[in-house]
Amino acid sequence: MASTTAPAAGATERAGDSRGGGTLYRGDLGMWSWVAHRITGVLTFFFLFAHVLDTALVRVSPNAYDKVIETYKNPIVNLFELGLVGAVLYHALNGIRVMLVDFWSKGPKYQRPMLWIILAIWVVVMIPGAYFMLERTVSNLFGGK
Repeated sequence: MASTTAPAAGATERAGDSRGGGTLYRGDLGMWSWVAHRITGVLTFFFLFAHVLDTALVRVSPNAYDKVIETYKNPIVNLFELGLVGAVLYHALNGIRVMLVDFWSKGPKYQRPMLWIILAIWVVVMIPGAYFMLERTVSNLFGGK
């Protein structure tokens, strides 16, 4: 059944004005933080799933477990570990921000500054973290210790 009611006056004009025309929602910082929170949550879940599986392997075959652990000692996996630490750290910090937005009466008012604060904390923690996580790999690759 077709509707004969017209859209609210000015609704179509307002839909395109906020982003410079068109009706495609391109999002803003809040949407991208939501997307990143979901992606980092899924990545963390799959890491935990794989971790439980490879740890359970020790009960089935200790030799197979040793081989799996040995494959984790290469530079590519070290980069993945760094990405995992970054994902878990972002997910945790953003989770705190989401809780503050939900349960603090002034949270919605300060959600954007809180996002910039968690991103700054993330960078401050990840820079030395990346250095210490990659130090051994870089020295092994380029003839260090």
